[in-house]
Amino acid sequence: MWWSISEVGARRKGLICAVLAAAVAALALPSSISHAQEAKVLSAAESDPVKLGWMVGSPPPADKIIRFTDPDYFSFPKMRWTVCHFRQLMPTANVSRGLGAPGLLERKPDETIDAVKFTPLGGGAEMTWEQSLAANYTDGIVVLHEGKIVYERYFGCLDDAGQHGAMSVTKSITGLLGEILVAEGKLDENAKVASVVPELANSAFGDATVKQVLEMTTGLRYSEDYADPNADVWTYSAAGSPLPKPEGYIGPRSYFEYLQTVRKEGEHGTAFGYKTINTDALGWIVARVTGQSVAQFMSGRIWSKMGAEQDAYYTVDSTGTPFAGGGFNAGLRDMARLGQLLLDDGVANGQRLIPEAAIARIRAGGDKAAFEKAGYALLKGWSYRGMWWITNNDNGAYSARGVHGQALYIDPKARVVIARFSSHPTAGNAANDPTSLPAFEAVAKHLMK
Repeated sequence: MWWSISEVGARRKGLICAVLAAAVAALALPSSISHAQEAKVLSAAESDPVKLGWMVGSPPPADKIIRFTDPDYFSFPKMRWTVCHFRQLMPTANVSRGLGAPGLLERKPDETIDAVKFTPLGGGAEMTWEQSLAANYTDGIVVLHEGKIVYERYFGCLDDAGQHGAMSVTKSITGLLGEILVAEGKLDENAKVASVVPELANSAFGDATVKQVLEMTTGLRYSEDYADPNADVWTYSAAGSPLPKPEGYIGPRSYFEYLQTVRKEGEHGTAFGYKTINTDALGWIVARVTGQSVAQFMSGRIWSKMGAEQDAYYTVDSTGTPFAGGGFNAGLRDMARLGQLLLDDGVANGQRLIPEAAIARIRAGGDKAAFEKAGYALLKGWSYRGMWWITNNDNGAYSARGVHGQALYIDPKARVVIARFSSHPTAGNAANDPTSLPAFEAVAKHLMK
């Protein structure tokens, strides 16, 4: 979907669902859900990419080939294959796991989890955990309890050796990197962004503080309304495309170039507004402070030391800049390991990788009043801190969330981590939250017994 506004007209139908669009879509706002998404679609079983035969053969039949340049390569049901194969389709930056042996994840299977029941948000018929997996188009899910795998299932395009797009779960990873730098005194959260990245001085970010970027309380003139052909997201998408720009294109040519064009709207620090460009601005801040891209910093600081099984990777723009707002891809068990690292206050294999203070700041949550102004009907009482979503429930659970059902859910009291990859046909999490959030809480409660 990375094209100029003039080019988008002919391609919009399919390209609005491209990986960048999917990753930056609003997580729960109904306005981000298109009429096409609301229409009746194939079930999880009917849309299984293995059953549909996408990209099978040498070469695959013409009607089963998926290309990055296809206008519908990330439209449902093709996207159920694409989410596991971004590296096959576009340029990426590696996140090395290092050369050491993977960290051991012991197993203690709990065969009763499938039968755990819950009532969806808003009412309706009682549902079991197992039923919720198909309802949410789950591609893979791992549940850890006390650091042990108690539940693991794979479907569709994913298996235990595969990798999957994390979408906006990436934001929480970038936020974590920022919080590490703040906790270590390498980044002043009260500093103006322009003092860290002078190139942003004349943009809307210039007079915002690092803290306001971390909490997405910046006042930005920026629209992610995909129904609007003039929305800013189209210019952003064109800038971030790794593909050659169309003839006559005169817009920004990278994520960093685009950020310099963003103008201010409203006052910083007054209300939460979920906008992906905040995370890419933070990615630039992290890169400037550390001298490394977010991919390099993530690898050296966390991924290569936590015992990951696989390298991870980011999708990148034409300059090789990682998409800090939604381009992270990884294996499912490694995502669970990351959750366990946070649950264990930043220590893995006896080594401190994350300052305890950074995790404490995230768990403490953000300004509830500022968050409430965003109008998330299904997230009453929640808040946002360090680019993590804080439930403020009795167990102190918090999570990373991504469109199409990506989730990393951490429950400190229950000592539970849930990592899930999905390919739900509707991008906004409002479509799966009613059967995801109560399911996560029910399983955590079940495991506490």
